[in-house]
Amino acid sequence: MPEGTYRNPVLNADWSDPDVIRVGDDFYLTASSFSKVPGLPILHSRDLVNWSIVGHALDELEGLTKPEPGCRVWAPSLRHHDGRFWIFYGDPDRGIHVLTATDPRGPWSRPHLIKPGQGLIDPCPFWDDDGAAYLVHGWAKSRSGVNNRLTLHRMDPDARRLLDAGQVVIDGDLLPGYRTLEGPKLYKRDGDYWIFAPAGGVTDGWQSAFRAKDIAGPYTDRIVLEQGDTDVNGPHQGAWVDAPDGSHWFLHFQDRGPFGRVVHLQPLRWSEDGWPIVGDAGRPVPGSRMPVPGQPAAAPASGDAFASGKLGAQWHWPVNPGPAWWKVEDGTLNLACLPGPDDLRERGNVVGQRLPGGRFTARTSLTLDAAPGSRAGLAILGHAYAWLGVELTAEGPVLACRTADAGQTERDLVAPMPLRQPKAELTVEVDDDGRCLLTTGGVFNAVPGRWVGAVIGLFAAGGAGRAGFQRFDIDPGGRQDS
Repeated sequence: MPEGTYRNPVLNADWSDPDVIRVGDDFYLTASSFSKVPGLPILHSRDLVNWSIVGHALDELEGLTKPEPGCRVWAPSLRHHDGRFWIFYGDPDRGIHVLTATDPRGPWSRPHLIKPGQGLIDPCPFWDDDGAAYLVHGWAKSRSGVNNRLTLHRMDPDARRLLDAGQVVIDGDLLPGYRTLEGPKLYKRDGDYWIFAPAGGVTDGWQSAFRAKDIAGPYTDRIVLEQGDTDVNGPHQGAWVDAPDGSHWFLHFQDRGPFGRVVHLQPLRWSEDGWPIVGDAGRPVPGSRMPVPGQPAAAPASGDAFASGKLGAQWHWPVNPGPAWWKVEDGTLNLACLPGPDDLRERGNVVGQRLPGGRFTARTSLTLDAAPGSRAGLAILGHAYAWLGVELTAEGPVLACRTADAGQTERDLVAPMPLRQPKAELTVEVDDDGRCLLTTGGVFNAVPGRWVGAVIGLFAAGGAGRAGFQRFDIDPGGRQDS
């Protein structure tokens, strides 16, 4: 791209349902984390393009001892009000929670349940000029039996309780063509109230804006962003934000299958009749000028040299990890070989990262010091998975490469190969479509999980012992000769 411009996506991995705010010259972003631990990632940028992970708002998820794919933390909203940062998120099985911090890097308060119930999702708070506070949210039909509508509550300004039973302010069933209206973000501009909300579903939806003179409506609607003749399917569910120079921008996701929901940045301007025009007349753009020029290049961390004595912020678990599950020392991640299900989708001690979008190569060096029957390795994990690693059989150590289709048990992807010692160099090359070429020559097509992209991770299984992983490198590029 020419100097002073950027190319989409600006976050090329699974940063689902992004919300973003600006505080001074700093931008902060959070995203859905579902059942990942830690949850609610906090990203920081000075230009909306170059982002770094600076922390998480949730260190653990209450009672999460077994994987719960697609559950827990949905579509958060991030706001800065009265000297505090606020995150509201919906748990579709428990209700709407709020937590706060004076510094977005933490510490954050424990989640407070402000509205209990099932199917309550995608909450967004709003504090009006007169001090009144409100909360708008959507509905998950899988839990509540209803969806395609947005409900508004009056709220205590400290967000400890709601002040009324709520009212439906936008009913998508009354709007021609609308389905799965969700993900509302509530704003005010020049005296008008705005609800930015997506509809139409994750893969093929669009972004609408709703406008009213009164916060309770009636609202008029306009589609402000849709795929059109571009290759950006379902562009929606994100955040409107301004830059220090007064320009306006909109971040949203695009569902890219195994790579999850990647984040695009669109310029936003206002028409003569006061409506937002997003992208190129309502179509996604491949790139634009930098919102804030002159900032250094950055991206969320991936891989890990294991040099700091702790896991980097890019790692996550599918459950709350035990203190004895892992240890980082001397450039090595030691994972305890733990008993548990053979199916990696059901196993808690798989430590993973978001699958990077685009072509890359991942490498690690594994030594397995454990009891017979143990195994450890590198996995690409979604509804289906494949793994490559060392297994200690009765005949000795082997280089194993196995896969499991959705709903099926494991099978050999490539026949086991004998090893002289229980150690191996593990490599997987991933192309732009998610095709994975493993060290053994095995080929696996990565697939997403429930509401999330695939995970690239490390695991160790068995009754005793440990697996040592020296470095975990993720490098752009890969041969893909086979």
